[in-house]
Amino acid sequence: MPDIGVRTIGVIGAGVMGSEVAQVFAQAGFEVVLVDVTDDALERARQTILRSLRFQRMLGARTGLAAPPTVDRAEVLGRIRFTTDLADVADADFVVENVTEDWDVKRPVFEGLDAVCKPHVVFAVNTSVIPITRVGGVTGRPDRVIGAHFMNPVSLKPMVEVIRGFHTSDETVRTMLAVLAAIGKEGVVVADSPGFVSNRVLMLTVNEAAYLVHERVAEASEVDRLFKGCFGHAMGPLETADLIGLDTILLSVEGLYRSFGDSKYRPCPLLKQLVDAGLLGRKSGRGFHTYE
Repeated sequence: MPDIGVRTIGVIGAGVMGSEVAQVFAQAGFEVVLVDVTDDALERARQTILRSLRFQRMLGARTGLAAPPTVDRAEVLGRIRFTTDLADVADADFVVENVTEDWDVKRPVFEGLDAVCKPHVVFAVNTSVIPITRVGGVTGRPDRVIGAHFMNPVSLKPMVEVIRGFHTSDETVRTMLAVLAAIGKEGVVVADSPGFVSNRVLMLTVNEAAYLVHERVAEASEVDRLFKGCFGHAMGPLETADLIGLDTILLSVEGLYRSFGDSKYRPCPLLKQLVDAGLLGRKSGRGFHTYE
């Protein structure tokens, strides 16, 4: 691992995305402090990481993405400290936040991080739609707040969308890119705007694909087959939605709708119904598709 002045990574939120982020940093040799609000959430994260390490090569084959080499699962888990105490990230050199896409949840997390972390520590916001400038504004270090939009599955994706807030410094951008390079990923820097680049396009595509199913123009499997067969996509838009989680998709689409006030972002009723029914995609066993 190259010496970039970062040894310990604080990872906030142990859901699907946070677990993946923690795993990737631990696999790259970093010490990781993974924080969530309950021991149950942390135990689920531990089991998720174990399964991911066991099956990531299989998932790579299924999604058409290159899997990392086989690793020692016990060694990777040994680098991750699981805790419910936010103060345990006080010695972290870099923090990645991954809590739910809800500003009322994210805001107190960053206020708490700002109080316990060393002044020079960079906060990377793993968000789909929440403005990075807004996050920086509730901290005393807006120049050290930057967006890091990781894609799911994190272990298999070679690129991360990096979002520069209004106050984000050049030094923070360089640190972010160096941290990403240390885990074998390339960062592409874009400006701060709701949805940034990737989700402003992807969420509109997923939402429109959901409308096609809702209006019975095509079945979900047919929509995905067309995108894979006609455009060479490794996964169709509805398979991608199931992988991300339909609850996260809905929060993102609703965030874009509120931000732009444009009817093209109006969430599909079928998407809302699936979320209400608890059919969230791969993590629940069923979404637009059914999984074993």
